[in-house]
Amino acid sequence: MTLQELLDRSQDRLEAAGLVYGHGTTNARDEAAWLVLWSLGMPLDSDLDAIGCQELQAAQVGEAEALIGRRIETRQPAAYLTREAWLQGVPFYVDERAIVPRSFIAELIADGGFDAWLGEDTRQVLDLCTGNGSLAVLAAMAWPEVQVTGADLSPEALAVARINVDRHGLQDRVHLIESDGLAACPGPWDLVLCNPPYVNADSMSALPPEFRAEPELALAGGADGMDFVRALLRDLPPRLSPHGVLVLEIGHERPFFEAAFPQLEVVWLSTSAGDDQVLLLTADALRAATSPASVSP
Repeated sequence: MTLQELLDRSQDRLEAAGLVYGHGTTNARDEAAWLVLWSLGMPLDSDLDAIGCQELQAAQVGEAEALIGRRIETRQPAAYLTREAWLQGVPFYVDERAIVPRSFIAELIADGGFDAWLGEDTRQVLDLCTGNGSLAVLAAMAWPEVQVTGADLSPEALAVARINVDRHGLQDRVHLIESDGLAACPGPWDLVLCNPPYVNADSMSALPPEFRAEPELALAGGADGMDFVRALLRDLPPRLSPHGVLVLEIGHERPFFEAAFPQLEVVWLSTSAGDDQVLLLTADALRAATSPASVSP
């Protein structure tokens, strides 16, 4: 069997199984390529047109097809099966203790999508809800002069983050702490990155198995998805430096966000997912608008 034939067969199997994507790929073709190439030990950015005619040994075919079978049978995200995910071209270890990294904030870090709001004296960065530590690592890579703190409520997720910080040799610049929200993060912070649990209750109840395989703690945001965000916006203002900035991802929950915080002056940032999934709040905007009336307990 050629590589191309194996890819075609694997794609057909995935499509017939009715799987759900969204953890690094968006369709059965890309998912098949990821799993097959990983199984064969080939680079994930291989030129499939150039190598598609390559003949494979029976053992190679068997291993790849077994991995495709595990994806179908377990309905786990591919990243949990390969123990690896990529974000902005950077590899990260991941397993079931942490959410699969896919934050659109990573794009903004790489593209300088909010650099205009950062002061020249930006030195202290907080990645709140760090999960596997991917955003903390990317921030440290993007801004060599900053110190980054990655905080998470889950000690299990922090253990995964430690693997990634060590893997990329950033032990001296990325510090990991266990914290319930901002409780152990007094600041002051020049930049706060946060991809919090924001999925509303109705959406949580309808999640497919691929997403239910992830820690619920990293997804569930309460009835309207804003429980964590309410606490964050209530507690953050005194912990920001005078010119500090919050970059917050809320996914598809913009209507709930705007209903919860109608007085906030928000800057919506453009990503590949559109202009309504990641927002920016300045320290001035937070201090002006976050009152008991606009940020309820």
